Amino acid sequence: MAAQEVAMLTDVSQCIGCKACEVACKEWNQLPAEKTSFQGSYQSHPDLTAHTWTVVRFTEQVKADGQVRWHFNKMSCMHCTEAACVLACPVEALRHDPSGAIRLETDRCIGCGYCEEACPFGAVHVDRQSFDTAKVAGKCTFCFDRISNGLEPACVHACPTDAIRFGPREELVGYGRQRVDELRKGGHAQANLYGEKELGGLHYMFVLTEKPEVYGLPADPQVSPTQSFWKGILQPAGRVILGAGVVGALAHLVVASRSFGQREATEKAGQREKGGDGRHGPDSQV
Repeated sequence: MAAQEVAMLTDVSQCIGCKACEVACKEWNQLPAEKTSFQGSYQSHPDLTAHTWTVVRFTEQVKADGQVRWHFNKMSCMHCTEAACVLACPVEALRHDPSGAIRLETDRCIGCGYCEEACPFGAVHVDRQSFDTAKVAGKCTFCFDRISNGLEPACVHACPTDAIRFGPREELVGYGRQRVDELRKGGHAQANLYGEKELGGLHYMFVLTEKPEVYGLPADPQVSPTQSFWKGILQPAGRVILGAGVVGALAHLVVASRSFGQREATEKAGQREKGGDGRHGPDSQV
């Protein structure tokens, strides 16, 4: 299953905000609890952190007619095709997997936080409460250990309304388009499928009943041109220059060794010529 391009999709019209996905994510990934405080919202955690990889975001919307609407949407890493975090990582701790997941190798992470700054969704964070070597990034893993063994991600398994779905990405795109059509016919004129084309196609998509901005999602997420230049041109060029420098240093070492050997042989030959064989030196005349 993992070798096939897969995705998750949340239909917000079916989400009841129960937070079972939050709990399942914490339990399966053995993430520590974090203290929270009441912020005047139904939302339990203010945002995603290095130890909270799934949050049900709560949004209260006042419509033009004065009616109040509550919206729930599960936030986590979007596993972008054009992933800004992968471009920003200087040590390649973040990389693409053929399944579509963005995998984070924590043993390679140096905690620089470039991925945190680059992500347009605020989905990856560095644990700044830890000290020195323990300071690494954390984010949704797509439950790679589960999907590699033919299981669905923990959040999908825990959802009581099937608002979160998992499967081949192409099939989920088809399902999402169908749901958008149904919602529009049902009176949700702004219904849309978010993630089908954004950033080359996300591997975590939404069926939304309102515009993305209502849910705190960027309408047109972008990768900074600076990151593309760094990863696509500057970093490879730097490697070529560094490689050329190493090759040049090795070549210089070889040439210098040969020159030294030749000079040493010449000096020894000269010494033998001056009397090293005992017939022409001063001692031979005594």
